Parts: sequence; C-alpha cells; structure tokens
Amino acid sequence: MEMTDSQLIRDIKEGNTELFSELMRRYQRKILTFVYHMLKSSHMELLAEDLCSETFYKAFRGLNSFREVDASFSTWLYTIARNTVLSELRKQRTAHVPLEESGYIPLASSDIAPEQAMLRNEKVGKVREAINKLPEKQRSALILREYDQLDYQEIADILGQSVSSVKSLLFRARSSVKVQLEPYFYEHIYEHYEGMKSK
Repeated sequence: MEMTDSQLIRDIKEGNTELFSELMRRYQRKILTFVYHMLKSSHMELLAEDLCSETFYKAFRGLNSFREVDASFSTWLYTIARNTVLSELRKQRTAHVPLEESGYIPLASSDIAPEQAMLRNEKVGKVREAINKLPEKQRSALILREYDQLDYQEIADILGQSVSSVKSLLFRARSSVKVQLEPYFYEHIYEHYEGMKSK
C-alpha cells in the first residue's frame, strides 16, 4: 500500500531521507509545469528546470520546519515554488539579463490530421499568450486552478489571499483571457465563412 505524504514526511524527519525522492516523483511534473508557466511571460522558461530543482532543494532543507497543521505538503511546495520564481524574476529584472524564448508548444497527438494539429497548437499558443499577459497573481491563480486543479482554499494559501480574493482574481483573469482571444476566434470564424461562400 502506497504511503501518504504525511507518512513519508514523518519517516524522512526520522532519518529516512532517501524517501524524499518519492515526494519528488509525486510532485516534480506539477511543480515544473507551474514554474514554466510563471516564467513564460518574462521569456525565462529556460530556467524552469533549475528553479524546479531549487524548489525541491529548499523543501528538503526546510522539511523539519514544515507543519501539516498550517498547510498540506503540496500547498507548502507550491508556495516555495512561487516564491523561488518571484525572487528569480526580481533578480533578473535588476540584472537586465535577456533570455531567448524557447518557443515550446506541446506536440499534438499523431492520430490528429496535420491541419487539425496545426490549428490546435495555434489555439494552445494563443491561450498561453493571453495567460502570459495577465498580472502575476491572476496568472498564478488561473494556472493553479485550470492546470493543477487545486481548490480555492489551496490557491488562497499559496497566494496569501482570502478565498473571495482568489475567486475575484480568477474572474478577472478569465474575463481578460476571453477579451484577448475574441478577435482571434472571430477572425477564424470569418475566414471559415468566407471560404464557404467561395465554394
């Protein structure tokens, strides 16, 4: 039977430090995705893996101070990740170090026709572009809710906000993304309509 996060943390605190790799296995992909999205708007996503590693290093070093009555392990980990990214963004702003954009777009599955795959990737790109233009707290709230499926209370704990503030952030974020995407989708509907008329 798989150990819970609580059991793993208790054993790690008692000296079985090798069990930390299991916590990493459970959360590494989620934390990496979250860090990547946070960095994207500053074209610094090439640093995502380094900052993800730094997050887990800080978590390992600080595990003895972690208290489950204050927050769940995942909430605590996301908070460390967010603070690590914000600290790096401040550092880079001060240093004025430009970083090239990696241009990463997830690959479409092979069972989709090439033109459909291109359209889907284009849509994904436009949505991400819109999310990247959001203010930091709106962007973080939206990523944690839509990509990581966290509940309002968890997001509130990570962002240091009330639940009602999180709902307000999400409402404003979704509205902003919708407004940004409307011209793009209207353009595609118009092109499709014009194509039908010429047939």
